[in-house]
Amino acid sequence: MMPGSCIAAMSGKDVEMAKVKTLEDLFLDTLKDIYYAERKILKALPKMKRAATDEKLAAAFEKHHTETEEQIERLQQVFEILGKAARGKTCDAIEGITSEAEEIMDDYKGSPALDAGLISAAQAVEHYEITRYGTLHRWAKELGMNDAAKLLNETLQQEWKTDEDLTKLADATVNDAAQTSEDA
Repeated sequence: MMPGSCIAAMSGKDVEMAKVKTLEDLFLDTLKDIYYAERKILKALPKMKRAATDEKLAAAFEKHHTETEEQIERLQQVFEILGKAARGKTCDAIEGITSEAEEIMDDYKGSPALDAGLISAAQAVEHYEITRYGTLHRWAKELGMNDAAKLLNETLQQEWKTDEDLTKLADATVNDAAQTSEDA
């Protein structure tokens, strides 16, 4: 067989698989990942709100639900900028994080530590979102997608603020309440 004849014998599928992926491809895949994650989070937040015993924590989950709806809208705008349909791809990370949140709700139901556990689960979500939005924002800037970068940065700043607010709530009351024995 002559050199290069192997390439000629490749099927269309093989040639497609051999396509070199770029930062733009990675950007789109990561965008699909966080789009899936945000939609999953939107479904989880009402359960977390119902499970919360601290009124301020329940209100924080309600606020985050509204913000998540806005974030999904911004992601849809980014997809529009790219000329792509807004579609998610399964995000194993958020599946695991939300599964852990459900486990906390089951294992700590009725416990003084429930709200502290809910905050820890919510912050795991926030930290995941911060990494994704931070990366997407940086890549959008590198790719010259200034409008997308602006939208992604707006969400990134919201995620940082939500994480900060959860820390303040934990430090102000929830962590102390979690140390209280129901038998005392």
